[in-house]
Amino acid sequence: MSIHRIIFLFIVILFSNSCKKTLHIDSPNFDKTAAYTNVRQQVNFGPRVPGSDGHLACKDWLVSQFKSAGAEVIEQGFTANTFDGKSLPAFNIIASFNKSSKYRIVLAAHWDTRPFSDYDPDTSFYHKPILGADDGASGVAVLLEVAKAIQSKPLKKYGVDIVLFDAEDYGNDKDNTERSIYTWCLGAQHWSKNPHIPGYKADYGVLLDMVGAKDARFTKEAVSMQYAPKVVEKVWTIAKAEGFSNFFSDELTGGLTDDHSFVNAIANIPMIDIINRPATTKTGFPHHWHTQKDDLNAIEPLTLHAVGTVIIKLLYLEDVDKI
Repeated sequence: MSIHRIIFLFIVILFSNSCKKTLHIDSPNFDKTAAYTNVRQQVNFGPRVPGSDGHLACKDWLVSQFKSAGAEVIEQGFTANTFDGKSLPAFNIIASFNKSSKYRIVLAAHWDTRPFSDYDPDTSFYHKPILGADDGASGVAVLLEVAKAIQSKPLKKYGVDIVLFDAEDYGNDKDNTERSIYTWCLGAQHWSKNPHIPGYKADYGVLLDMVGAKDARFTKEAVSMQYAPKVVEKVWTIAKAEGFSNFFSDELTGGLTDDHSFVNAIANIPMIDIINRPATTKTGFPHHWHTQKDDLNAIEPLTLHAVGTVIIKLLYLEDVDKI
Protein backbone atom coordinates (compact mmCIF):
# COMPACT_ATOMS: atom_id res chain seq x y z
CA MET A 1 0.00 0.00 0.00
CA SER A 2 1.42 3.39 -0.96
CA ILE A 3 1.92 6.22 1.52
CA HIS A 4 -0.63 8.27 -0.44
CA ARG A 5 -3.29 5.59 0.03
CA ILE A 6 -2.54 5.36 3.75
CA ILE A 7 -2.94 9.12 4.11
CA PHE A 8 -6.18 9.03 2.11
CA LEU A 9 -7.65 6.27 4.30
CA PHE A 10 -6.62 8.16 7.43
CA ILE A 11 -8.48 11.25 6.21
CA VAL A 12 -11.56 9.18 5.37
CA ILE A 13 -11.56 7.62 8.85
CA LEU A 14 -11.22 11.01 10.52
CA PHE A 15 -14.07 12.47 8.48
CA SER A 16 -16.22 9.40 9.11
CA ASN A 17 -15.67 9.63 12.87
CA SER A 18 -16.50 13.35 12.74
CA CYS A 19 -19.75 12.60 10.93
CA LYS A 20 -20.69 9.88 13.41
CA LYS A 21 -20.03 12.21 16.32
CA THR A 22 -22.17 14.89 14.68
CA LEU A 23 -25.07 12.57 13.97
CA HIS A 24 -25.15 11.04 17.44
CA ILE A 25 -24.57 14.11 19.59
CA ASP A 26 -27.30 14.52 22.20
CA SER A 27 -28.84 17.82 21.18
CA PRO A 28 -32.37 19.24 20.99
CA ASN A 29 -34.33 19.08 17.75
CA PHE A 30 -35.03 22.23 15.76
CA ASP A 31 -38.72 23.13 15.37
CA LYS A 32 -39.15 24.39 11.80
CA THR A 33 -42.88 24.96 12.25
CA ALA A 34 -42.27 27.24 15.21
CA ALA A 35 -39.51 29.01 13.28
CA TYR A 36 -41.90 29.69 10.41
CA THR A 37 -44.41 31.05 12.92
CA ASN A 38 -41.67 33.37 14.21
CA VAL A 39 -41.19 34.72 10.70
CA ARG A 40 -44.92 35.26 10.30
CA GLN A 41 -45.18 37.08 13.62
CA GLN A 42 -42.42 39.51 12.63
CA VAL A 43 -44.03 40.14 9.25
CA ASN A 44 -47.33 40.81 11.01
CA PHE A 45 -45.73 43.86 12.63
CA GLY A 46 -45.18 45.25 9.14
CA PRO A 47 -41.85 46.76 8.06
CA ARG A 48 -39.44 47.12 11.01
CA VAL A 49 -37.69 50.30 9.92
CA PRO A 50 -36.11 52.20 12.84
CA GLY A 51 -38.41 54.97 14.00
CA SER A 52 -41.63 53.17 12.98
CA ASP A 53 -44.39 51.80 15.21
CA GLY A 54 -43.84 48.31 13.81
CA HIS A 55 -40.18 48.51 14.75
CA LEU A 56 -40.93 49.31 18.40
CA ALA A 57 -43.70 46.70 18.67
CA CYS A 58 -41.46 44.02 17.22
CA LYS A 59 -38.62 44.98 19.54
CA ASP A 60 -40.82 44.50 22.59
CA TRP A 61 -42.03 41.14 21.26
CA LEU A 62 -38.49 39.92 20.60
CA VAL A 63 -37.35 40.90 24.08
CA SER A 64 -40.31 39.08 25.62
CA GLN A 65 -39.60 35.95 23.56
CA PHE A 66 -35.99 35.78 24.66
CA LYS A 67 -36.89 36.38 28.29
CA SER A 68 -39.49 33.62 28.15
CA ALA A 69 -36.71 31.33 26.84
CA GLY A 70 -34.69 32.05 29.99
CA ALA A 71 -32.17 34.48 28.53
CA GLU A 72 -30.78 37.56 30.23
CA VAL A 73 -31.69 40.36 27.83
CA ILE A 74 -30.10 43.74 27.22
CA GLU A 75 -31.62 46.42 24.99
CA GLN A 76 -28.68 48.43 23.70
CA GLY A 77 -30.13 51.71 22.52
CA PHE A 78 -28.25 53.98 20.12
CA THR A 79 -28.94 56.64 17.50
CA ALA A 80 -28.77 55.47 13.90
CA ASN A 81 -27.44 58.38 11.85
CA THR A 82 -28.45 57.40 8.34
CA PHE A 83 -26.90 58.34 5.02
CA ASP A 84 -29.95 60.46 4.12
CA GLY A 85 -29.57 62.71 7.16
CA LYS A 86 -31.97 61.09 9.64
CA SER A 87 -31.28 60.37 13.30
CA LEU A 88 -33.39 57.37 14.28
CA PRO A 89 -33.83 55.49 17.57
CA ALA A 90 -32.34 52.01 17.21
CA PHE A 91 -31.79 49.03 19.49
CA ASN A 92 -29.46 46.06 19.44
CA ILE A 93 -31.01 43.18 21.37
CA ILE A 94 -28.61 40.89 23.24
CA ALA A 95 -29.90 37.63 24.77
CA SER A 96 -27.33 35.76 26.85
CA PHE A 97 -27.17 32.23 28.21
CA ASN A 98 -24.71 30.93 30.80
CA LYS A 99 -23.20 34.38 31.34
CA SER A 100 -20.61 33.13 33.83
CA SER A 101 -18.82 30.96 31.26
CA LYS A 102 -15.59 32.27 29.76
CA TYR A 103 -16.16 30.14 26.66
CA ARG A 104 -18.58 32.06 24.43
CA ILE A 105 -20.11 31.90 20.98
CA VAL A 106 -21.95 34.81 19.34
CA LEU A 107 -24.95 34.08 17.13
CA ALA A 108 -26.28 37.07 15.22
CA ALA A 109 -28.86 38.33 12.74
CA HIS A 110 -30.35 41.72 11.91
CA TRP A 111 -33.95 42.40 12.86
CA ASP A 112 -34.66 45.66 11.01
CA THR A 113 -35.97 45.88 7.44
CA ARG A 114 -34.98 48.04 4.49
CA PRO A 115 -36.90 51.33 4.08
CA PHE A 116 -36.63 51.14 0.27
CA SER A 117 -37.68 48.60 -2.35
CA ASP A 118 -34.85 49.79 -4.55
CA TYR A 119 -34.52 46.52 -6.50
CA ASP A 120 -38.22 46.04 -7.18
CA PRO A 121 -39.07 45.74 -10.89
CA ASP A 122 -41.84 48.26 -10.23
CA THR A 123 -39.93 51.50 -9.66
CA SER A 124 -43.01 53.11 -8.10
CA PHE A 125 -42.23 51.02 -4.99
CA TYR A 126 -38.78 52.55 -4.53
CA HIS A 127 -39.73 54.48 -1.38
CA LYS A 128 -41.88 51.69 0.05
CA PRO A 129 -40.29 49.69 2.90
CA ILE A 130 -40.03 45.90 2.59
CA LEU A 131 -41.63 43.32 4.87
CA GLY A 132 -38.34 41.46 5.12
CA ALA A 133 -39.61 37.93 5.72
CA ASP A 134 -36.27 36.59 4.55
CA ASP A 135 -34.15 39.72 5.04
CA GLY A 136 -33.87 39.52 8.05
CA ALA A 137 -36.86 37.86 9.84
CA SER A 138 -35.63 34.41 8.80
CA GLY A 139 -32.36 34.67 10.72
CA VAL A 140 -34.13 36.08 13.76
CA ALA A 141 -36.71 33.28 13.61
CA VAL A 142 -34.00 30.62 13.63
CA LEU A 143 -32.23 32.21 16.59
CA LEU A 144 -35.44 32.42 18.60
CA GLU A 145 -35.80 28.65 18.24
CA VAL A 146 -32.12 28.12 19.07
CA ALA A 147 -32.77 30.05 22.29
CA LYS A 148 -35.64 27.70 23.14
CA ALA A 149 -33.42 24.71 22.41
CA ILE A 150 -30.79 25.99 24.83
CA GLN A 151 -33.50 26.50 27.45
CA SER A 152 -34.70 22.91 27.01
CA LYS A 153 -31.19 21.48 27.38
CA PRO A 154 -28.76 23.97 28.95
CA LEU A 155 -25.20 23.95 27.71
CA LYS A 156 -22.72 22.81 30.36
CA LYS A 157 -19.58 24.72 29.46
CA TYR A 158 -20.34 27.18 26.70
CA GLY A 159 -22.12 30.50 27.00
CA VAL A 160 -24.08 31.86 24.05
CA ASP A 161 -24.85 35.48 23.22
CA ILE A 162 -27.53 36.01 20.62
CA VAL A 163 -27.16 39.50 19.18
CA LEU A 164 -29.88 40.98 16.98
CA PHE A 165 -28.38 43.96 15.20
CA ASP A 166 -30.53 46.94 14.30
CA ALA A 167 -30.21 49.41 11.40
CA GLU A 168 -28.34 46.92 9.24
CA ASP A 169 -30.34 47.59 6.10
CA TYR A 170 -30.46 51.42 5.99
CA GLY A 171 -27.44 51.72 3.70
CA ASN A 172 -26.71 53.72 0.57
CA ASP A 173 -26.72 51.29 -2.34
CA LYS A 174 -26.29 54.02 -4.96
CA ASP A 175 -22.87 55.18 -3.79
CA ASN A 176 -19.97 52.97 -4.83
CA THR A 177 -17.32 54.82 -2.85
CA GLU A 178 -15.54 53.23 0.09
CA ARG A 179 -17.29 55.57 2.54
CA SER A 180 -20.66 54.06 1.59
CA ILE A 181 -19.62 50.84 3.33
CA TYR A 182 -20.12 52.59 6.66
CA THR A 183 -23.73 53.54 5.86
CA TRP A 184 -24.64 49.86 6.36
CA CYS A 185 -24.75 47.70 9.49
CA LEU A 186 -25.02 50.62 11.92
CA GLY A 187 -26.01 48.37 14.81
CA ALA A 188 -23.08 46.01 14.25
CA GLN A 189 -20.70 48.95 14.07
CA HIS A 190 -22.08 50.33 17.34
CA TRP A 191 -21.92 46.98 19.17
CA SER A 192 -18.43 46.22 17.86
CA LYS A 193 -17.18 49.54 19.28
CA ASN A 194 -19.36 49.36 22.41
CA PRO A 195 -19.95 45.71 23.36
CA HIS A 196 -22.71 45.03 25.88
CA ILE A 197 -20.01 44.00 28.36
CA PRO A 198 -16.76 46.03 28.44
CA GLY A 199 -13.90 43.95 27.10
CA TYR A 200 -16.27 41.31 25.80
CA LYS A 201 -14.68 38.48 23.82
CA ALA A 202 -15.99 35.31 22.23
CA ASP A 203 -14.32 32.32 20.62
CA TYR A 204 -16.16 33.06 17.38
CA GLY A 205 -19.48 34.08 15.90
CA VAL A 206 -21.99 33.01 13.24
CA LEU A 207 -24.19 35.52 11.40
CA LEU A 208 -27.45 34.41 9.76
CA ASP A 209 -28.77 36.58 6.93
CA MET A 210 -31.46 35.54 4.44
CA VAL A 211 -31.64 31.91 5.56
CA GLY A 212 -35.27 31.12 4.77
CA ALA A 213 -35.75 30.89 1.00
CA LYS A 214 -36.55 27.75 -0.97
CA ASP A 215 -33.44 26.20 -2.57
CA ALA A 216 -31.15 28.59 -0.69
CA ARG A 217 -27.45 28.29 -1.51
CA PHE A 218 -25.02 29.15 1.27
CA THR A 219 -21.53 29.64 -0.12
CA LYS A 220 -18.14 30.11 1.48
CA GLU A 221 -18.09 33.90 1.46
CA ALA A 222 -14.70 35.63 1.19
CA VAL A 223 -14.78 37.75 4.38
CA SER A 224 -15.77 34.66 6.37
CA MET A 225 -12.92 32.71 4.80
CA GLN A 226 -10.46 35.54 5.45
CA TYR A 227 -11.20 35.93 9.15
CA ALA A 228 -12.65 32.58 10.26
CA PRO A 229 -11.86 29.75 7.79
CA LYS A 230 -11.81 27.12 10.53
CA VAL A 231 -15.32 28.11 11.62
CA VAL A 232 -16.54 27.89 8.03
CA GLU A 233 -15.13 24.39 7.66
CA LYS A 234 -16.56 23.34 11.01
CA VAL A 235 -20.06 24.51 10.09
CA TRP A 236 -19.94 23.09 6.56
CA THR A 237 -18.71 19.72 7.85
CA ILE A 238 -21.68 19.54 10.21
CA ALA A 239 -24.05 20.51 7.40
CA LYS A 240 -22.73 17.71 5.19
CA ALA A 241 -22.94 15.17 8.00
CA GLU A 242 -26.56 16.18 8.58
CA GLY A 243 -27.42 15.77 4.90
CA PHE A 244 -27.67 19.45 4.01
CA SER A 245 -25.07 19.63 1.25
CA ASN A 246 -27.84 20.81 -1.07
CA PHE A 247 -27.92 24.04 0.94
CA PHE A 248 -24.28 24.42 1.99
CA SER A 249 -22.13 24.77 -1.12
CA ASP A 250 -18.34 24.50 -1.21
CA GLU A 251 -18.16 27.29 -3.77
CA LEU A 252 -16.08 30.32 -2.82
CA THR A 253 -17.83 33.64 -3.47
CA GLY A 254 -16.83 37.29 -3.11
CA GLY A 255 -16.77 39.23 0.14
CA LEU A 256 -19.81 41.09 1.42
CA THR A 257 -20.36 44.15 3.56
CA ASP A 258 -22.54 42.61 6.25
CA ASP A 259 -22.70 42.70 10.03
CA HIS A 260 -19.87 40.16 10.31
CA SER A 261 -17.52 42.51 8.43
CA PHE A 262 -17.51 44.96 11.34
CA VAL A 263 -17.52 42.31 14.07
CA ASN A 264 -14.38 40.88 12.47
CA ALA A 265 -12.62 44.16 11.77
CA ILE A 266 -13.58 46.17 14.86
CA ALA A 267 -14.45 43.70 17.64
CA ASN A 268 -11.75 41.22 16.54
CA ILE A 269 -14.16 38.32 16.95
CA PRO A 270 -13.90 35.86 14.05
CA MET A 271 -17.40 35.65 12.58
CA ILE A 272 -18.75 33.91 9.51
CA ASP A 273 -21.80 34.76 7.43
CA ILE A 274 -24.35 32.13 6.43
CA ILE A 275 -26.12 33.97 3.63
CA ASN A 276 -28.03 32.94 0.52
CA ARG A 277 -26.02 33.54 -2.67
CA PRO A 278 -27.96 32.14 -5.65
CA ALA A 279 -25.97 31.43 -8.78
CA THR A 280 -28.76 32.46 -11.16
CA THR A 281 -29.52 36.10 -10.25
CA LYS A 282 -27.86 39.28 -11.49
CA THR A 283 -27.55 40.71 -7.98
CA GLY A 284 -26.13 37.54 -6.46
CA PHE A 285 -28.99 37.59 -3.96
CA PRO A 286 -32.48 36.02 -4.08
CA HIS A 287 -34.99 37.45 -6.56
CA HIS A 288 -37.05 38.88 -3.69
CA TRP A 289 -34.09 40.79 -2.22
CA HIS A 290 -35.01 44.43 -1.50
CA THR A 291 -38.36 44.06 -3.26
CA GLN A 292 -42.00 43.82 -2.25
CA LYS A 293 -41.75 40.07 -2.91
CA ASP A 294 -39.85 39.56 0.34
CA ASP A 295 -42.97 38.34 2.12
CA LEU A 296 -44.10 35.02 3.61
CA ASN A 297 -44.26 33.47 0.16
CA ALA A 298 -40.46 33.71 0.06
CA ILE A 299 -40.05 31.42 3.07
CA GLU A 300 -39.53 27.65 3.04
CA PRO A 301 -39.58 25.93 6.48
CA LEU A 302 -37.19 23.21 5.28
CA THR A 303 -34.48 25.82 4.78
CA LEU A 304 -35.04 27.20 8.26
CA HIS A 305 -34.79 23.62 9.51
CA ALA A 306 -31.45 23.02 7.79
CA VAL A 307 -29.85 26.16 9.20
CA GLY A 308 -31.33 25.78 12.67
CA THR A 309 -30.28 22.14 12.93
CA VAL A 310 -26.70 22.96 11.92
CA ILE A 311 -26.45 25.77 14.49
CA ILE A 312 -27.80 23.60 17.29
CA LYS A 313 -25.45 20.74 16.40
CA LEU A 314 -22.55 23.20 16.36
CA LEU A 315 -23.30 24.46 19.87
CA TYR A 316 -23.66 21.03 21.44
CA LEU A 317 -20.61 19.61 19.69
CA GLU A 318 -18.56 22.50 21.03
CA ASP A 319 -19.98 21.94 24.50
CA VAL A 320 -18.98 18.26 24.45
CA ASP A 321 -15.47 19.18 23.32
CA LYS A 322 -15.05 21.47 26.34
CA ILE A 323 -16.15 18.88 28.92
